[in-house]
Amino acid sequence: MSLKVLIAPDKFKGTLTAPEAAEAIAKGWHRARPADALDLLPMSDGGDGFGEAISELLGAGIQKIQTVDAAHRRCNTFWWWEPKSKTAIIESANVIGLAQLPVGKYHPFTLDTFGLGAVIRAAVAKGAKRCLIGIGGSATNDGGFGVARALGWEFLDHDGCEITDWPQLDKLAKVVAPRRTRWFDELIVAVDVQNPLLGARGCTRIYGPQKGLRSEDFLLAEKALRRFQNLSVHDYGEKNVTGDGAAGGLGFGLRVFANARLEPGFDLFAQMSGLSKRLKKTDLVITGEGAIDPQTLMGKGVGQIAERCAKLKIPCIGLAGTVIRGRKQNCFTELHGLTELTSVENAKKRARFWLERLAETVAKKI
Repeated sequence: MSLKVLIAPDKFKGTLTAPEAAEAIAKGWHRARPADALDLLPMSDGGDGFGEAISELLGAGIQKIQTVDAAHRRCNTFWWWEPKSKTAIIESANVIGLAQLPVGKYHPFTLDTFGLGAVIRAAVAKGAKRCLIGIGGSATNDGGFGVARALGWEFLDHDGCEITDWPQLDKLAKVVAPRRTRWFDELIVAVDVQNPLLGARGCTRIYGPQKGLRSEDFLLAEKALRRFQNLSVHDYGEKNVTGDGAAGGLGFGLRVFANARLEPGFDLFAQMSGLSKRLKKTDLVITGEGAIDPQTLMGKGVGQIAERCAKLKIPCIGLAGTVIRGRKQNCFTELHGLTELTSVENAKKRARFWLERLAETVAKKI
């Protein structure tokens, strides 16, 4: 019996983009089950690949721009523009992403989000009324301090001197707003995690180590961001909002200093892609990402796809580079990793080949 199969993977970080993963799964599946109808829906929950996924859904075209990366090195990057709705789509990982930097060369205390400001200003100059920014995958932990400065905000110490490095925010005494604080009719920031800015589950302690922060750095980072938060929200915004800690606190910075609204990236993707309608027409869903582990079900897109399928009683197969099993993964009908077929090293070197093989292997058993 032929099936209607929805193939909706996220990226396999460091090896395959979401569209590449979807194509590899489809190719392998089709070899084993050529009669199945395949619907490819590469997804993003707000991290790397957000711009490509959303621009494809909206039919937006690429716009090129020169700015600086998180280390203030000059770089050429791009964003997307859909003229009919005057919508700009920005993926911050293309500008200040961890993947843009040499591994281990820079400490997060020397990195910031300043370069993102040029992209926002370019969208404004183009005439954008609506702007969607996906902020996952950043190299930064500055709370959005850099992009706020790029948009005209000034941060002064007790001597009236401007603070230009975010670890010095523990000396912050005054926040000076620019003439313009609203840049679009609607600015939506897609966050890929729900963490707060500060504390045990804040950006510094949870995601800082992935970016190079050490345990001995936590005290200064938290002290600087706490002062930054307290003085900024006193006049310009709410103190604690879910998602403020996304992208090293960039969620907080864009919300307070650019009048952004934070939304879960997967919810935004699901709405724009008509996911609910597509699921109703589907017999089987295949999703996946680089690693499926207990964190997958903590708000990540792949986990949310599986949870929706479980509620609708649609079988859902998860494919990944590696699978680390946990107690709450019963929303997946099956879980399979590339390491069932080859070594981790080989899987990373030839991810497309092994993902095709894995999809074909799983399909033969259906």
